[in-house]
Amino acid sequence: MNILALIFGWLNDQILKMTWLSELVRLLVEKVFRLSVNGRLGGSIHFFIYDTIKIFILLSLLIFVISYIQSYFPPERTKKILGRIRGIKGNILGALLGTITPFCSCSSIPIFIGFTSAGLPLGVTFSFLISSPLVDLASLLLLMSFFGAKIAIAYVVVGLILAVIGGTLIDKLGLEKYVEGYVREIESVDAEVPEMTRRERISYSKEQVRDIIKRVWLYVLIGVGIGAAIHNWLPQSIIENIIGNNNPFAVLIATIVGIPMYADIFGTLPIAEALFAKGVDVGTIVSFMMAVTALSLPSIIMLSKVVKPKLLAIFVSIVSAGIIIIGYLFNAFSYIFV
Repeated sequence: MNILALIFGWLNDQILKMTWLSELVRLLVEKVFRLSVNGRLGGSIHFFIYDTIKIFILLSLLIFVISYIQSYFPPERTKKILGRIRGIKGNILGALLGTITPFCSCSSIPIFIGFTSAGLPLGVTFSFLISSPLVDLASLLLLMSFFGAKIAIAYVVVGLILAVIGGTLIDKLGLEKYVEGYVREIESVDAEVPEMTRRERISYSKEQVRDIIKRVWLYVLIGVGIGAAIHNWLPQSIIENIIGNNNPFAVLIATIVGIPMYADIFGTLPIAEALFAKGVDVGTIVSFMMAVTALSLPSIIMLSKVVKPKLLAIFVSIVSAGIIIIGYLFNAFSYIFV
């Protein structure tokens, strides 16, 4: 057991947390820039360079692997799989399939339209819509690199539970009539799914890496910049007063602040890391991350073109309430993650 613990610790430090990279960046800041990493400016530069390089390295590797896996589950095949299963099993499968699609909330909506036009149960499509931007295998490993295995696994589990419960509630409410008519009228073509060769899968995975990096690089840089500012420049007292553990409305505030923002989990992680280092409770951080990724304002605007106001309001209310409950539960049981 001791050997396994040592091996896991080494992998966690060197592969996920990349302590070697942190040390290289420290040397760069101190020897080249002549700044101390313990100072505000030096610490900010270290945070920005280290987090940016680490995220892009992990992101490229993980997206390549996830995309290779996802090449076996194109939308046509996914529709066929989901179309065979109804009820809670369909919601669970929809949520799980969302984990292998590395999309932001806006990118998930065209697939949501395709699933709905194909006649899939509305609850199943919403389970997919919730889980796709919120939880994926890449986010699991990235969360582990920032916060450790316990928090990462718990985040993924509660994200899937939220997707299943959210989709099930929407299904039980019978809201199909609140989907815009043109979505149902879109012709669904039951095309044969061509098998890809190994070379084609590799090419597809490389293209996905390029495409996703192209879409998220700016948000990653913005997120890392905000994280560096919070980590080194924002006074502890301000954070404690707004979203500290002494404020009973911290989770609610974090959720409300997160909704107007637009980023995927890769852009929110540096901010979450900085808040975590400042002592903000893990549940408050989780609520912020989930609100940004699952309920960003641009995705809500896009979804409003697909569903009618009543269904949109119910969706936002269910997901928001779920995120807030999850945040308070994480805070209540935070001792588990110590």
